Amino acid sequence: MRLLFTLLLPLFLVLQTTLAAAQGTNVAFGTIRQDTNLPVEVTSDNLSVDQETGVAEFTGNVLIGQGEMRLSAPRVLVIYDQDNRGIARMEATGGVTLVSGPDAAEADRADYSIENGTIVMIGNVLLDQGPNALSAERMDVQLDAGTAQMSGRVKTIIQSASDN
Repeated sequence: MRLLFTLLLPLFLVLQTTLAAAQGTNVAFGTIRQDTNLPVEVTSDNLSVDQETGVAEFTGNVLIGQGEMRLSAPRVLVIYDQDNRGIARMEATGGVTLVSGPDAAEADRADYSIENGTIVMIGNVLLDQGPNALSAERMDVQLDAGTAQMSGRVKTIIQSASDN
C-alpha cells in the first residue's frame, strides 16, 4: 500500500499542476509586503524628460529600487501623475528582472502601477523561488499582499524533499 502511495503521489502532483495551468496559479512573492509609499530610486546610463507629457525615459542599465524590491531593465518609462508631483506608473521593457527577498522573476516587460501597488509581468515569465520554478505568460503581483497570480500556460517544477 505504501509503495502504491509513493508511486501515485508524483502523478497526483502532476495532475494538480496541470489543473493549475488551466486555471492560473496563486503563489507567494517575496518575503515581505511591499510599501508602495516608499521612495522610488532610479539609476540609469541615460535620461530623457518630456515636461509636456510628464514622461521620463531611462535607458541603459536601469535599476529601480523601492524598499526591499529591485527591478532592472534596459528601458523604463516613468509616467508622472497629472500634477507631475509623483510617479503614477512605470513601464519596463527589453527583458525585465524583479527581485523581492529570495524570489526573482524575469519577463519581457513589466508594468508597475504605483497607485494600485501592482506589477504585471508579461511574456516568457519565469519565477524562481529557491529550488522551485514556475513559468507562465503573465504574472500579476500584488505588492501590498506579497502575492502573485500566474496565468497563461503555467508550468511548475517542484523539487521533492529528497532532491534538496
